[in-house]
Amino acid sequence: METAKNQIPLTRIQKLIGKTMLESKQTKANGYMSVAADITQLNTMRREYSRKSGVRATTNDFFILAIARAAEQYPLFAAAFDESRENLVIGSQIGVGFAVAAPQGLVVPVLKDVSRKSLIEVAAQSDELLNKARSNRLVPDDFDGANVVLTGLGMYGIRSFYAISPPSASAILSIGLTEDTLMPAQDGAAVRKLMDVSLAYDGQIMDEFYAAGFLQSVALQIQDPWSLT
Repeated sequence: METAKNQIPLTRIQKLIGKTMLESKQTKANGYMSVAADITQLNTMRREYSRKSGVRATTNDFFILAIARAAEQYPLFAAAFDESRENLVIGSQIGVGFAVAAPQGLVVPVLKDVSRKSLIEVAAQSDELLNKARSNRLVPDDFDGANVVLTGLGMYGIRSFYAISPPSASAILSIGLTEDTLMPAQDGAAVRKLMDVSLAYDGQIMDEFYAAGFLQSVALQIQDPWSLT
């Protein structure tokens, strides 16, 4: 049967993404908040660290590790409802997914047990998953176990945005464009590199004060990047 010219058939991936995102919006009481993180020091030290370690560490890698360590402080970010939805079950490890615009569509591979990994291990494993995603070689286990998801649109000039987390995740962290901002300093003023970091969290699992503590922890770690090495 010939398809009308104004109709575009959905791919299997598009259908799956649509169903998953709709389920998430329908089943979560999402709350939203954002903070401006100063990544001036991170921009400077990241290249030095990559050169000395021999492993290319991206801004995403620092965020992935900061998310996992913040979730250790705020374990409800590793929690999910049991089948009865009467109890929360806190996972024994923290998985962090990261969104990838792959040729086959948006995919979210997951780094498992991140809080027990070094930055070098996170950088190496995220690079491996990224390459697998771009070459359509991800396997089902690569998608399993995300407690929190990281996504970013700064490369498109997007300053800030709120994303939809997968149904199984408690939250999604969205990072935007880095902008030079004039800030007060001891000698008058200085240009700092600020990035909007936005959080969408499940209000059924945690309240806004708890979520704010988590987001603040992530931002403080990012602003002191050597603490993550």
